[in-house]
Amino acid sequence: MRTDSKKYAARTYIYVPANLLSMKAKIGFIGAGRMAESIMGGLIANGTYDRKDIISCAPSESTRARIENALGVRMYKTAGEVAGLTDVLILAIKPKGIPSLFEEERLDLEPRHLLISIAAGTKIDALHSLSPKCRIMRVMPNHCCEVYECASGYARGINSTDEDVRLVESIFTSFGVALEVQEKDMDAVTGVCGSSPAYMYMFIRAIARKGIEHGLSEETSLRLAAQAAIGAGKMALCSDKSLEQLIDGVCSPGGTTIEGVRSLEGDGFEGIVSDAIEAVIQRSMAMGK
Repeated sequence: MRTDSKKYAARTYIYVPANLLSMKAKIGFIGAGRMAESIMGGLIANGTYDRKDIISCAPSESTRARIENALGVRMYKTAGEVAGLTDVLILAIKPKGIPSLFEEERLDLEPRHLLISIAAGTKIDALHSLSPKCRIMRVMPNHCCEVYECASGYARGINSTDEDVRLVESIFTSFGVALEVQEKDMDAVTGVCGSSPAYMYMFIRAIARKGIEHGLSEETSLRLAAQAAIGAGKMALCSDKSLEQLIDGVCSPGGTTIEGVRSLEGDGFEGIVSDAIEAVIQRSMAMGK
C-alpha cells in the first residue's frame, strides 16, 4: 500500500501536437522500463526538466502508449530517432540488448552526444568500443527517485568533461544523493545502493507483518515501520555518532530492544545481509565480463 503523497506524476494523457514531435529535446532516454520511467517522473516532478524537453523510445507500441499516458513525454520507436533530437542520452536498457543497439540498429552517436549509462555491470570501455565518438559516463541509481530519495554513484568516463560531470551530478542530485566514485567501484555501488532498497522493503514488510500479527492495522503497522526506517536512515546520515553508538543508544540495559538485537545477532543477521550484497556485486561483476 502506498502512503506517500509525493507520487511523481499524474496519470493523465497529455496530447502532443504533431508539429512538436520533431522538436529538439534537452534529454532523451534509450529505453522506457521501470528505472527510466522513475527517473523521467522524478525530473518532471521536481521541475528539473519540463515534460516537453524529455523524449524516450521503446519498440513496443503498448509501452510507448503507457509512458505517454503516464508522463506526457514524446515517445519514439527507435533510439536513432531520439539521438537525432538531443545531445544528452540516458542508456536505460538491459545490458544484453546494448550490442544490438549499435551493431544491428546502427545507432551512430557523435562527439556532440553525452551517453549516460545506467545499465548494470556494463563497463565504459565496452560502450566506447561500440560507440567510440561520443562522450560516456556511467551511473548506478536506485528507483527511489520517485520520492526524491534516490542514492546514486557515478563515474566519469571516456572523453567526458567537467561540464558533463556537473550535468550528471545536477540530474541525479535533483532527486537524491549522487556521489562520484571510480569506475572500479561501480559493482560495489550496485550492491550498496542499486539493489538494496529491495532488501529494505523486505525488512519493513517483516516488521509490519509482526505488528499486524499483534493487533495493529495493516496501514498503521506499515506506516510506523516505514517511518522508523526513514528516521534511522536520517540518523545514520545526520548524527555525529557512529552506527555502533546509535545501536547502543536504542538498547537500554535490561530493556526491550536489546532482546531483539540479541536475536538478530544469534541468527547471523549481518552475515545474511552481507551475503545478499555480495551476491549482487558478484552478479554485477559477471555481467561486465
